[in-house]
Amino acid sequence: MKLKQIYRSVLPAIIGGAILLSCTGNRKTSGNMEKEYEKGTFGYDLNYLSEKDEGLIVLKSEDEKAQIILSAKYQGKVFTSTANGPEGNSHGFVNYNFFDAGIVDEHMNGFGGEDRFWLGPEGGKYSIFFEPGKEQVYDNWHTPKAIDIEEWEVSRVTPKEAVFVKEMEQKNYLGSLLNIAIERKVALLSPSEITGKLQVEIPEGVNGVAYETTNKIVNGNDFEWTPETGTVCIWMLDMFNPSEAAVTVIPYNTGDGKELGKVVTSDYFGEIPADRLVDDNGILYFKTDGKSRGKLGMNAKRTKSVAGNYDPLAKRLTIVTFDTDPDATYLNQEWNPDRDPLVGDALNAYNDGPLEDGSIMGPFLELESCSPAAFLKPGESLSHRHNVFHFTGDEASLSPIAEKLLGVSLDKVRNIF
Repeated sequence: MKLKQIYRSVLPAIIGGAILLSCTGNRKTSGNMEKEYEKGTFGYDLNYLSEKDEGLIVLKSEDEKAQIILSAKYQGKVFTSTANGPEGNSHGFVNYNFFDAGIVDEHMNGFGGEDRFWLGPEGGKYSIFFEPGKEQVYDNWHTPKAIDIEEWEVSRVTPKEAVFVKEMEQKNYLGSLLNIAIERKVALLSPSEITGKLQVEIPEGVNGVAYETTNKIVNGNDFEWTPETGTVCIWMLDMFNPSEAAVTVIPYNTGDGKELGKVVTSDYFGEIPADRLVDDNGILYFKTDGKSRGKLGMNAKRTKSVAGNYDPLAKRLTIVTFDTDPDATYLNQEWNPDRDPLVGDALNAYNDGPLEDGSIMGPFLELESCSPAAFLKPGESLSHRHNVFHFTGDEASLSPIAEKLLGVSLDKVRNIF
């Protein structure tokens, strides 16, 4: 059936810190677009992306140091952010090579973006990336167009937040046609909101940019989503720029494996080598230099709903927080329909690297979170929050934040490998 339009509202005038880039004869621009910037800066990416999407939305703090770029054309992505204005580093991975190639890939269109909305599961019995009966191999893997190349609708924009909506129909591996309504809100956080949400004081000399994403799906079918029909989960993926020295840090709950499950699944793309993954009794360290492809996962009982990445070269500490429910069911995303579809991860981390033929999408690193399985009756909804915090400054100033939130000093993180 065709879904009714949900969450539709009139787009108000864009005022204050929210800037809409559009083209009506002459391009309406912010001051950022009146000069050229060095590659790697936020100003460069704003200029570059404005040529790809004339409707970019930029949310800014009052002092214009904290800024984020959002795009309805590219599925409500947060493309990138800065903590230091247009001259500051651009934190998100923007795939210039893919943009410039100008192709449409049948499997996935990897434009990049430091926070994007996807749906899972990718593989398995409930997969929405493989057609019914098809072998789950790369040649048959296709990202649903609604979360890959289709434009979303802007429902609302204010100086602080933007709301995007999308409706989609997607057949899963079982053959069920799922009707899904999506609402995604992205809100730029003030310094006091950052402090309140993390319960940590921001040291003098540290600049920050942060945003909260609230992601909601609604069952638009006239039947309940059950283990028999299959279902989906909300899947958030953050793509950041790697470096020789970047390390992902994942604190976890220690305890009995029979009660909590194994600490980590580290063989998604072959076992991650020991010189790239260190388990230090309560904290995982994952080398994210963009030179070796590897992915790990952690279940909802093990994760502490927080993970981070430290790049001493860029002087950037990134923290992500997300909703988890240790008593809920999470979906298996492995490309294997014979595996139990109801045993999966709440947290994933990825380091990009060359494929066997030498090609590479990035390089980039990823932090990801998933919602529980959406076993919903018609009209019911499921929401999942996933928040991103970037802090920039010298190591001595950033370390107290890492010690409070991740349980480790940045000196140790920098020297772990």
